Amino acid sequence: MGKQKSHVTVIGGGPGGYVAAIRAAQLGLNVTLVEKRPTLGGTCLNIGCIPSKALLDSSELFARITSEAADHGISVKTVRLDLGAMLDRKDRVVEKLTAGVAQLIKANKIVVKRGIGRVDAPGRVTVTADSGKSEQIETGPIILATGSVAQNLPFLPFDGHRVVSSTEALQFNDVPSRLLVVGGGAIGLELGSVWARLGSKVDVVEVLPEILTGWDAQVSRTMRRELSGQGLTFHLETKVTGVKTTRNGATLTALDKSGSEITFSADRVLVAVGRKPYTDGLNLEELEIKRDSGRIVVDEYFRTTLDGVYAIGDIIHGPMLAHKAEDEGVAVAEIIAGKPGHVNYDAIPNVVYTWPEAAAVGMSEQQLRERGIPYRSGVFPFAANGRAIAMQSTGGFVKLLAHAEDDALLGAHIVGPWASDLIAEAVSVIEFGGSAEDIARTVHAHPTLSEAVKEAALGVDGRMINSR
Repeated sequence: MGKQKSHVTVIGGGPGGYVAAIRAAQLGLNVTLVEKRPTLGGTCLNIGCIPSKALLDSSELFARITSEAADHGISVKTVRLDLGAMLDRKDRVVEKLTAGVAQLIKANKIVVKRGIGRVDAPGRVTVTADSGKSEQIETGPIILATGSVAQNLPFLPFDGHRVVSSTEALQFNDVPSRLLVVGGGAIGLELGSVWARLGSKVDVVEVLPEILTGWDAQVSRTMRRELSGQGLTFHLETKVTGVKTTRNGATLTALDKSGSEITFSADRVLVAVGRKPYTDGLNLEELEIKRDSGRIVVDEYFRTTLDGVYAIGDIIHGPMLAHKAEDEGVAVAEIIAGKPGHVNYDAIPNVVYTWPEAAAVGMSEQQLRERGIPYRSGVFPFAANGRAIAMQSTGGFVKLLAHAEDDALLGAHIVGPWASDLIAEAVSVIEFGGSAEDIARTVHAHPTLSEAVKEAALGVDGRMINSR
């Protein structure tokens, strides 16, 4: 077993880990990055955010050509899906980005160790490669950034073929004639949309009364209506109880809201009920690092209960989002380097990348009511936005929520075209403690989708120009 000295060791090369490593290197620290995959980027770049968005873009282009081309005066006689080519493009996108991360790591003179990292004690990490060979690293601070994995259900075990996680649903070798999605969250809706656009009959089974749990109620209702119009069928308040698989498909049993047993038949079953922290092999139990509901407990400086060991990303509190992990990676590196690293958890956006997209930041109306916070709202429909009309993408709205007394922006909720980009303006205003009036007084180019954000801000004060 060899030994290596390092000032900082990061375990996990995903968005949180590799960003933490780069920022630490920028601050003059010697950094070792431990990653078990052959490529860096973690779940997000390899089997999550990036490949799913590549397929969403490809399938959206296919759907628009088949359904909207004629409206634009474009005559397309034959549209044929080449699924293999589409999947190849997705893989090329992933390869380009993972290679880019590798180049950044090299440029910042970060040492990469391939294998599973184990914390033996403060200042000591063992890396075990696939070959079984081990290497011990003597280090200063240790940053845990091992991410998350798909949540399984005991009565719906993954088999990698008929009952699958999001990983397998990114690479079906044919379009399922019937796809059953268990879970009405972002992952299920995004991948359900992909395969529905390509020809699958998609049913979404959700145990709760509405999809997108935790989102603003108007967002959830609007998204369900929009996606229903695209062919997704939703079965709410329906509890899955089991599955039987055969060579040709799967049969799912469930209880509907009245308690009656119902069945669903499908070629594939995608289980998308969330993700869980991945901490296997880190040695947390032996080191008595405290956890709560599977997540590592940290203080405001990302310190675990073991001196010299920090944790970030999906394995600690907060939403399991790549950009949240990235900001924590920057913050923890700065803290270790003696700088005031900080993450504002009230200004972290959340996005669903279907079409229309959904995006949100800050509090919802329900949360404001529950906390007794007085607020005013402004809601502007994309049906009244000139750019959205020209794009033929008028579904959805922008909603801004501001404090009733000082007009501070408290929340923003968008369903519509490129909501993922539009939300950034509201995030910036919340980060800087701004108000709805700040947005209302800012000039927005015409015609643009961003004008809908300005109109919603005007609506907070009851003075929208282009809608009543």
